[in-house]
Amino acid sequence: MSSSNSGVDITSHDTYVGGVPHAEFARLRSESPVSWTPERDGGRGFWSLTKYDDVLFASRHAEIFSSAYGIRLEDMDHDEAAARRTLMEMDPPEHTVLRRLVNRPFTPRAVTEYEGAVREIARELLVRLNRQESFDFVSTVARELPLRMLGRLLGLPDSDLEWLVSRGDALIGNSDPEFTDYVVDQSDTSAYRLLPFRSPVSLELFEYAQAALDQRRNVPTHDVLSALLAPTVSGEQLDDLALKNFFTLMVAAGNDTTRYTLARAVELFIERPEILDRFRLGELAEKRAIVEEILRLASTTMHFRRTLLVDTEMRGVSMKAGDKVVLWYVSANYDEDHFADATEFRPERTPNDHVAFGLHSAHLCLGAHLARLELRVMFEEMANSWLDIKSAGSSERFRSNFISGVKRQPISVTWR
Repeated sequence: MSSSNSGVDITSHDTYVGGVPHAEFARLRSESPVSWTPERDGGRGFWSLTKYDDVLFASRHAEIFSSAYGIRLEDMDHDEAAARRTLMEMDPPEHTVLRRLVNRPFTPRAVTEYEGAVREIARELLVRLNRQESFDFVSTVARELPLRMLGRLLGLPDSDLEWLVSRGDALIGNSDPEFTDYVVDQSDTSAYRLLPFRSPVSLELFEYAQAALDQRRNVPTHDVLSALLAPTVSGEQLDDLALKNFFTLMVAAGNDTTRYTLARAVELFIERPEILDRFRLGELAEKRAIVEEILRLASTTMHFRRTLLVDTEMRGVSMKAGDKVVLWYVSANYDEDHFADATEFRPERTPNDHVAFGLHSAHLCLGAHLARLELRVMFEEMANSWLDIKSAGSSERFRSNFISGVKRQPISVTWR
């Protein structure tokens, strides 16, 4: 066991503005796969798990590695943890019960029915470009697709979507001053410690969600919110606080995975221009394999934190009950002992059991199937519209140790 001594601070949001420090994670996997990581902002520090097998084990054993005390690096007291709980901050069996209530619109069978809507939105976005040869891919395409699909799912008017996603960006982007006035490591957010993401923006989303729920109670509609209001066969039903928390989670997290994975894919298509054409000419299984490899390399959600419920030992390292443990998905997905040529883009890689969605655990991302559909369909429509993609300038990365993403990505394309 050792702490990071390379001078690279993997806890700093600023570190990731220059890109994911893959060399540092490779060093940790090789020299100290279970390592003590100090927090230079005054936090109490945590254990970093950087190997695939260790991350997988921790993901599968909630009786040892609990989500109930928070999934971000920050420490929370009892009141904060209770007030800010979402589906992600629960362990089985409580997590299992709530997930069963909210899972219905996101099952593979349900998501299959959304393909027509996703394709309609994707085509509309490309038509709106009006055959421009140069543009910012993130603002015109990557951000817009999940935003508009979220609106369709929740039955919300198009006029509200820009505001909603800007509020979601302020929550997920609470470490980037471009997205919020309440940057967590640059301003005093203690007044908002009982709110999700320590942000007053949560109150705005709670108010909006309550109005939308009340409206559907009076006049039910055919959307996800109405479906969530309906009791299950056994009579279980969500209360308003759980519904508002879930709504906030969907707005905050339902946009970023697809947005930033689309942006990472474009970087790969620029490097390997022949890959995009496979979405025009390839078989469905080949397209799905490429999507999985893009998800692995993108690793948009870089980590989740757990808290030890009991003393435990991993790789000869003793850890104590109450210690924080961070599961670095962005490292596990590049583990050389699990993925051959792990740093390379291998579109034929199959099976590809990456952990980009928290796979193989009770906390599998609720929107994983929808994200896969959105990615595949958008790539198909891009391939049908564009002959090639080239860089048209420097990209700009998200300031976050939690979400890996590109905020701006100027590209030029040749239209078919």
